[in-house]
Parts: sequence; structure tokens; C-alpha cells
Amino acid sequence: MEKEKKEQNRLEETIKCQKCGNTHLTKDYSRAEIVCDKCGLVIDADLIDQGPEWRAFDSEQREKKARTGSPMTYTRHDKGLSTTISWQNRDAYGRSIPSRNRAQLYRLRKWQTRTRISNGVERNLSIALSSLDRMSSMLTLPRNIRETAAMIYRKAARQKLTRGRTTDGITAAVLYAACRQCNLPRTLEEISRVSQIKKKEIGRNYRNISRKLKLKLLPTIPQDYISRFCSQLNLNSYVQTKAIDILKKAFKKELTSGKGPTGMAAAALYIATVLCGERRTQRNIAEVAGVTEVTIRNRYKEIASKLDIEILI
Repeated sequence: MEKEKKEQNRLEETIKCQKCGNTHLTKDYSRAEIVCDKCGLVIDADLIDQGPEWRAFDSEQREKKARTGSPMTYTRHDKGLSTTISWQNRDAYGRSIPSRNRAQLYRLRKWQTRTRISNGVERNLSIALSSLDRMSSMLTLPRNIRETAAMIYRKAARQKLTRGRTTDGITAAVLYAACRQCNLPRTLEEISRVSQIKKKEIGRNYRNISRKLKLKLLPTIPQDYISRFCSQLNLNSYVQTKAIDILKKAFKKELTSGKGPTGMAAAALYIATVLCGERRTQRNIAEVAGVTEVTIRNRYKEIASKLDIEILI
């Protein structure tokens, strides 16, 4: 609402008086007119007020006075447009419903649930999007990734790419693709852990979906993982900056080509912790990055030798 008001005020400032060219205009709400302050010319009349007729001074009042539902979302099979009957057996005023009316309410609730999912497509969407929401919650992913994943799944279902494959496998692959598309990648190990699906199946479904839907996804780079790894290891911003700088130098030396991005990120992070005095063990970094300690040792020795970085063990 505030953004719409700012945009409207910006548009009003660009309007000029046709008579004197003045840009200082006044909106008269009582007469629904825009009037020039200098010459009094009526610029526009019969304005429509796009805002509500009520006022709210905090979020609680705004929620109580609002008479519209939640916005449309792709994370629900009905896009959040259908109504639901609560299971709390209370009316709109919060009063308990009498016992003689509860059987009728139970039947209404049952038929309302059945009508929301009327065919197999909606049933599949309901199951898949519920699973998608569960995985996203376990990975603490933001709202935009959930919306993107739901949109990709709808496209895959529309082109019948989900037939013959498990719902959880397709959902995991879609979530992996959405994370990469929104530049907040998650590793296959993390997706496999929350979905209980093997990495091989997730990768197969991901390649099939990205090829059939023509998703333009760039390869992940080690820098995409640094901020998350630093957050999980409780490292400061100076270590994060140092690790990114090491990776940039390694990229110029072509040390990152053909290497796993998580392994390179873990190795650069290990070097940065040693140089900055915020030392973390290779085991701790390996657990966070989902790689082995051997991978970190091989990568950091190669980076240190090529970039002439002296590390005191």
C-alpha cells in the first residue's frame, strides 16, 4: 500500500498545470479534484480513491479491518482462492457452536474439502505442493523460492513430465532447480536429506525437467555458498570477504574449472579462517559444506601453492 501511494505521489508530481506550468498541485478529497495552487485551475475531476475507506494505525488494526483474503499464491493447488472451513467449531464471533449444529457443520466441512480437490490433477498438485512446502521449511528457504518451485512444478505437470515418476522425486528436483534459478543454491546432499530421495534420482529428474522446460540455469560458482557456510560456522564478514577474494584469484588462475563448487568454497573458507585468525577445523568445515576432509586438503593445498599463500599449520 505504501509503495502504491509513493508511486501515485510521484506521478502527481510529474503532472503540470496546462495554464501556468506549475507543478505544485493539491488534491481535494472532498470534491475529488486536483487543483493548481497558483492559478486555481482544476486539472482533473472525479478522482477514484484506490485506498480503503478505513484507517489503521498498526498491523493488528489493519488485519481486523481488512475484508479481503490473502493474496494469490502458486504454492497451493487452488492458488489460495478457495475458502476453508475451520476445525475449531466456532463462529465468526469466536463463540462455540451448539452441539445440535456440529453434525451439520461436519458434513459441510467434509463436502467442502472434497469439492476443493475434484480430480486427479488437483489431487497430485495438492500432495506435491504440500511436500514442497515441507522441504522448503526444513531448508528454511524464502518465499520467492517456494513460489518459483511451485511454478516450475505446475509447468512440468502441464507437460506431463511427472508421469511414471515419484512425486517426491519430482518435487525435490524442482526445488533444486528453483534454488539455482534464484541464485541461492542448495547442494544435492541437502535436498536428498530432507526429501529422503537418492541424489541419483534427483539429478536425473532435474536434468529431464530443465531440458524439457528449457530452463536457463547457469552453473553454480563457489562464491554462492560462502555466505551460508560462514553463517553456519559463526564467522565474521572479514573472513567471508577474504574467502571470496581467494576464489576470485583462483578463478583467474583457472583453478576452479572442473572442480566441485562446494569443495572449492570449503577450501577457500579454510584458508581464510587460518589467515584471519578465526581458525576452524577441516572436519567442521567439511560437515557444513557436505564434502570430505580429503577434498578440502587437496583443494586448499592446490590453491595455496598456485596463489603463493603461506599457511601455518
